[in-house]
Amino acid sequence: METNLRLPLHRGDSDTMSQVATIFALSSAPGRAGVAVIRISGPAAATVLDTLAAPRPQPRSARMRYLRHQDSGEVLDQALVLWFPGPQSFTGEDVAELHVHGGRAVVQAVLRAIGDVPGCRLAEPGEFARRAFENGKLDLTMAEGLADLIDAETEAQRKQALRQAGGALANLYDGWRNSLVEALALVEAAIDFSDEGDVGTATFAEAVRVVRDLESAIRRHLSDGRRGEILREGFNVVLAGPPNVGKSSLLNALARREAAIVSDEAGTTRDVIEVRLDLEGLPIVVGDTAGIREASGAVEREGIRRTLARTREAELVLWLMDANAPDPNLPPELAELGGRTLWVLNKVDLCSNAAPSAVPNNAIAISALTGQGIEELTRRVADIARDRIAPGEHPGLTQERHRRNLEECCNALAAFLQGNPAQVELRAEDLRLAANALGRLTGRVDPEQVLDGIFGRFCIGK
Repeated sequence: METNLRLPLHRGDSDTMSQVATIFALSSAPGRAGVAVIRISGPAAATVLDTLAAPRPQPRSARMRYLRHQDSGEVLDQALVLWFPGPQSFTGEDVAELHVHGGRAVVQAVLRAIGDVPGCRLAEPGEFARRAFENGKLDLTMAEGLADLIDAETEAQRKQALRQAGGALANLYDGWRNSLVEALALVEAAIDFSDEGDVGTATFAEAVRVVRDLESAIRRHLSDGRRGEILREGFNVVLAGPPNVGKSSLLNALARREAAIVSDEAGTTRDVIEVRLDLEGLPIVVGDTAGIREASGAVEREGIRRTLARTREAELVLWLMDANAPDPNLPPELAELGGRTLWVLNKVDLCSNAAPSAVPNNAIAISALTGQGIEELTRRVADIARDRIAPGEHPGLTQERHRRNLEECCNALAAFLQGNPAQVELRAEDLRLAANALGRLTGRVDPEQVLDGIFGRFCIGK
């Protein structure tokens, strides 16, 4: 979310008083709007209010103020002003918000005036959220949930992101890390009391019990069928079948727009065309693919290769057939996908005969041209997607980063359980490695590249 403004950076005065610069940015969307929100965070936030919008309002109360340039005294706008002294603010620092009129000229004038206050500079993407993390207001999973909440397109995505931003994953992972710390303390006690055989043996045995329970819980969490990641990215549906069965027409009917070129000429679709749909609050990504047949040229062969590759990755395959000559048999390359295939009879408006008995009983009859059966098809797809990504007992994994760290943690726990209990120091190291892997999930262990990757997803102003 760029503002396309190039403002002077004032670092010296503020950095003399404090090593932390004061940052500011437009936090609402750029462009013409009724109201625009400008956020300021850092040690000079109070100075900005005292300079531009005096008198400063009481904490956490909104007041109307004229905003005036500090040098000329010119009135820039009449705004709603809020003051959140740290640490009780989003970033944990002193924070001010200016709710100004949303015209571009107003926003530019106010941002320039803030940039003229010593110690203030324009924020980088995600810098407000990163400061909240660094000041203990967010952990990494909560920050990722916040980014997902901003990007959420469907009701189900909103609910999952809101749950994660509220700390559901953080609480789960911190609880596991506390169990690990308990087990590590028991192993350390076994080392300390190694000369007292009964005590050392008993404490190590208790650590084994804690670790065994913890490993079992984490492995159950990992074996969730990637439901959280699928919900976050979208339930992947592929339209597949022979040429000229109406795949592109069905894609257009589902998207309710001309997303794909429709032609009677076989081989029109050469590459995968995607549309994102919101079906009953669920994110569905539908891909139109090339007709599967013996290709007539190099370009079409490549299109069919991509079709087969994409179809194998799909959560659901809609195998389209012409109702006048249906062939429900999947190609040999896709035979193993029968368990996640829904058969669809298209062009029933042109078919006067009953469907042949070879067609599966659960096949859905539609007409992409007239709309017949489309509602039933979308309802069936939504039901299948809902079953696949239904919420479980624990919040679902939403990031590949989470999965990698949890798998690393499980490997270290397995090494502890399978290792020689007489080598207590090595078993303690196994638990330290597991604890570090869990710590990287929430940010207790924070390599710089991990932080850059997470907070780089945010727009300027967040």
